[in-house]
Amino acid sequence: MTPDDPEIGHSPWSDAWHRLKRNRLALAGAILLVVLALACAAGPIFSQSYEEQNLNLGAVPPSPQHWLGTDVLGRDLMARALYGGRISITVGLVATFVALAIGVTYGAVAGFVGGKTDALMMRVVDILYALPFAIFVILLMVFFGRNIFLLFFAIGAVEWLTMARIVRGQVISIKKMEFIEAARALGLSRRRIIFRHVIPNALGPVIVYTTLTIPSVMMLEAFLSFLGLGVQPPMSSWGVLIKDGSEKMEEFWWLLVFPGALFSLTLFSLNFLGDGLRDALDVRASKD
Repeated sequence: MTPDDPEIGHSPWSDAWHRLKRNRLALAGAILLVVLALACAAGPIFSQSYEEQNLNLGAVPPSPQHWLGTDVLGRDLMARALYGGRISITVGLVATFVALAIGVTYGAVAGFVGGKTDALMMRVVDILYALPFAIFVILLMVFFGRNIFLLFFAIGAVEWLTMARIVRGQVISIKKMEFIEAARALGLSRRRIIFRHVIPNALGPVIVYTTLTIPSVMMLEAFLSFLGLGVQPPMSSWGVLIKDGSEKMEEFWWLLVFPGALFSLTLFSLNFLGDGLRDALDVRASKD
């Protein structure tokens, strides 16, 4: 390449991808997440039914017939753990999507409009922050029933507040940039500017916080299941299995160890991936 040759440009997303590939922990977390998700998606298809009981068998330790052992009702723990992973991961993804939809829209509107509208909207956020989230979700579950779909939206409805604040801060800085002024000069509507120009340019922090919200949501689901307000039998989630295993851990250790290990691996992987994305999407890192 000679000095006169034009320099090949790289987009910020391309630079971020190259930085992410150099982060071994983040890549390991991403690969492990894919493996766990595929195992939870396909595993129950090839294993025994998660609700098939064998009372004569009872709780037995891991064996060639039951790789992770069985519970006190003779149900295969591997099938229940993989099926429970479906529920826990789905709750994490769906509830996070609900939180994203509410938080990103709310924060973008508040930051872009500004003035009294921004002040009023953020005071609402401050008031909601003062409420105990877990108790609010519990009240929703008690009044509207213990429905698995309600659980998705109930958790998502209380996890959007931090996202709204993050997006608002990004939008306040973005709306002062020249390309936003150009969009205004062209007569584009506020709605189009927000959804076509402002939000796409605030996606970096949103993506990072999303990877950190999913484990938080999964922890909240596990907490609710531990209280008996989450997923109801015969369905299972990792929170339900950990609850059941903790009650019998002295006699049947495998009932707690294996679901807890799967849950912990998923949370660690998400946190490693989130840290890697945060470093990769940091604009200052490109100057190093």
